[in-house]
Amino acid sequence: MSPRTIAIGYDPREDEAYHVAYETACACSNAKVLTIRLDDVREQGLYHRQHEQRDGRMYDVISDAPMSTEFAITRFLAPELARRSQGPDHSGKRGWVLFMDCDVLVRKKLDALFNYVEQNSDHFALFCVQHHYAPPEGVKMDGQMQVRYARKNWSSVMAINLDHDSNRMLTLPRINKLPGRDLHRFCWLDNHEIGKLDTRWNWLVGHSASDIDPWIVHFTEGGPWLPAYQNVPYAEEWRQKRDALAQARSNILTGLVPAA
Repeated sequence: MSPRTIAIGYDPREDEAYHVAYETACACSNAKVLTIRLDDVREQGLYHRQHEQRDGRMYDVISDAPMSTEFAITRFLAPELARRSQGPDHSGKRGWVLFMDCDVLVRKKLDALFNYVEQNSDHFALFCVQHHYAPPEGVKMDGQMQVRYARKNWSSVMAINLDHDSNRMLTLPRINKLPGRDLHRFCWLDNHEIGKLDTRWNWLVGHSASDIDPWIVHFTEGGPWLPAYQNVPYAEEWRQKRDALAQARSNILTGLVPAA
């Protein structure tokens, strides 16, 4: 089995959501789990795009567009971070990295996803759910702008083949210079190099078909950590996970259970 890495984007405004995403990902996989933090990748010299605050929102100057999260662009550093954190296996393979937004709830063992993409590692550079998602432009989540672009939400859960030659084109200079809309449409790949994942691996609350039993729930427009989204599908399950995590941390702090 080739190396497997999971990378989760972090935004301090969604700290509560991130912890649920991180812990449910860890519980559903033996893969190494990384966190992509904006300050960290800047400090490492991997990321130097200019951001500005405009009307209380973060803007990416190169794209001349708002960023709804701090990891809007840094997600594309997932392959580089995975290579740095986990070396090749005995055959020289680097394996796969699975990136996920932090506003997700993982409900199924991720080994099934990794097994599926590994079976097609000779043919595809990247796998994602290929949504037809074109929400009206406006405001979402905690006042962030909803912006349309090609292949929207394809990059919110994506498995990237670290051994595919085409992914060598996703270089640090490109990540730091290209408009975000080009990166999100996977401009470094040809269409035939992008494989399809089952919708259940990135089920969009309020958009994906309601008769689907999702494996990864994605609260893309806002989740139960926000007052206006308390009653969206899977909100109660998310709260149960959050409360269980809070109780576990409390037990450690009070000495009821030993820290790992």
